Amino acid sequence: MGLRINDTIPNLTVETDQGTFALHDWIGESWAILFSHPKDFTPVCTTEFGAVAQLADEWDARGTKVLGISIDGVEEHKKWKADIEGFAGAKAGFPIVADSDLTMAKAFDMLPAEAYMPDGRTPADSATVRAVLIIGPDKKLKLSMTYPMNVGRNFAEVLRALDGLQTAARENVATPANWVPGGDVVVPVAVSDEDAIAKYGSIDTKLPYLRMAKLPK
Repeated sequence: MGLRINDTIPNLTVETDQGTFALHDWIGESWAILFSHPKDFTPVCTTEFGAVAQLADEWDARGTKVLGISIDGVEEHKKWKADIEGFAGAKAGFPIVADSDLTMAKAFDMLPAEAYMPDGRTPADSATVRAVLIIGPDKKLKLSMTYPMNVGRNFAEVLRALDGLQTAARENVATPANWVPGGDVVVPVAVSDEDAIAKYGSIDTKLPYLRMAKLPK
């Protein structure tokens, strides 16, 4: 069985271009985003790492650490970062795991247990190592998305999802389709109308099981 929502992530000790550490220690009391790639020096991945670098202030504002993962080695990561920073015009200050033995890719269900990388491999050999994972301060998996190699990830959506997760955790609510910060939220079914009105001032009952409210400013 692979890693599922609300599972505690494995506390692997990983080697990165910024040193070796245990994942739980690195996350600490923060939120964390893990984003993985099948190979260094690939075009779509370079644009994605660049997008992550450009969003450094946004991650900081949300108390969130970011960790890249690629199944090449530390020296390749260091060289690739020069390309990333040149393309993005921003410092890639986040660490990148050197998962050359596939330990992390397999533990996080990105590759099957029997997978191995042949000599002269191409990104196609590790195509499923293109995931976005959001981890809470409790070290549990909160969200996962996996993309194909030919579709770049939308990090505006990653930010939106992170905002939704943090809002839901902080306010004990849910967020509806296409929610953005400041939008109406979904009142949990377990909360009575009376308690919801006391908390939010008013509620908008769309269906007996669907009630919307504005969060207090």
